[in-house]
Amino acid sequence: MKYHLKVIKFLTLICIIILFNSCGSQTSETSGIYTYQIKDYNGIGKWYMGREIASVMGFEGMEWLERPERESEENVSTLIKNLNIDSKDIVADIGAGSGYHTFRMALKAPKGFIYAIDIQEEMLSEISSKINKGYLKNIAPILGTETNINLAENSVDKILLVDVYHEFKYPYEMMESIKKALRPNGKIFIVEYRAEDPSVPIKKIHKMTEKQVVKEMKAIGLKLEVNMENLPWQHCLIFKIDENFK
Repeated sequence: MKYHLKVIKFLTLICIIILFNSCGSQTSETSGIYTYQIKDYNGIGKWYMGREIASVMGFEGMEWLERPERESEENVSTLIKNLNIDSKDIVADIGAGSGYHTFRMALKAPKGFIYAIDIQEEMLSEISSKINKGYLKNIAPILGTETNINLAENSVDKILLVDVYHEFKYPYEMMESIKKALRPNGKIFIVEYRAEDPSVPIKKIHKMTEKQVVKEMKAIGLKLEVNMENLPWQHCLIFKIDENFK
């Protein structure tokens, strides 16, 4: 009898958890922002504006971020040039990971500052370790959340997102936070693997089309200035605040 009571209690708890999750999903669905459907093994089953959100690459993949062939595959030097960083610029690297782009940007802004923002403490620890070993000092690791980059309003000149936007669990909320941190004449650089090109050797859910990115940025009041189109595998989309957005 005691065994059966334990089973009943366990099943009741499971039902409560399922009901709670169902209610949460329903609230999001009725808001019209997010919907839920499991379709891709590498996705989280959550959709935004017709796109399934991809699973986040964990800190265990840090070695891949620092792979020697990354420069030849992605032409990172050209990407950094695209940013046109001034020596006094304040730049935010969103989803900074191990700091691959962070330290390269810091070299371009010796009188400025780079915020390295990530939601994984292990990534930020790696960046802090490099700083402590005598690498560039004009860098501040910042722990963000799934909805907020934790930067002050109107605090940065440029914001870089490399292969990270498609993994945001709350893309609308995150971009609102990013937009608030941007100064009036600032620019947001969104770099994503080209979904239009089947030859790019990346899983489909980890790619985005220019059309999809533009649609999602338009929803929060950002307009495309230009797609640099000078990287081997990725879009380099430059956005600014749309003054006519209501």
